[in-house]
Amino acid sequence: MQRQYIHRIMTDQEIINGLIAHDKELTEEFFFVKCRPLFLSVMKYVFDYEVDYDEMVNELYLYLMSDDAVKLRHFEYRSSLYQWLKILSIRFFIKKRSRMIDNTSQEALYDEQDYVAPEKDMGARHDLERLLELMPTKRYVHVIRRLILENWEPERLAREMNISLANLYNIKRRAIAQLTRIALKDIKAYGR
Repeated sequence: MQRQYIHRIMTDQEIINGLIAHDKELTEEFFFVKCRPLFLSVMKYVFDYEVDYDEMVNELYLYLMSDDAVKLRHFEYRSSLYQWLKILSIRFFIKKRSRMIDNTSQEALYDEQDYVAPEKDMGARHDLERLLELMPTKRYVHVIRRLILENWEPERLAREMNISLANLYNIKRRAIAQLTRIALKDIKAYGR
């Protein structure tokens, strides 16, 4: 079902107050409709690889709402809310980029010696590695490898990635969904 939004003109103060009050409809409309072109432009400027819009915006939202929405509460109305948010989001995404895995790297995200599988599992291992290589979001590949293949504790991986445990679970869910879509396309393409 597609979201229905009421496109209403609101002042910056009304938007700030609605966000602080956790107005769900206003928050979704603001971040996923009104600010979408702004955030897509900022993400394109900051990242030279594909990032998930929902994931990045969710992290930005958590950042803005942390410590009882202190960042929103300190907005001084010296500029428009959108101009302020543009500058804040550029800084936030640049910090995120420095902590994220650069998927343009040609280096493997794991040491292949860590994966010693019995001969009967080598075919399955090869198929899985091929599917992981087809995934466009290398951050998702990293999460799948760490949590599922290497059996890391979620808390450890969240610390390594410098994200919250809740965000890690969201990333894992999206990673599994992306891998599933790729596997289904692969099955359909090869008629298996």
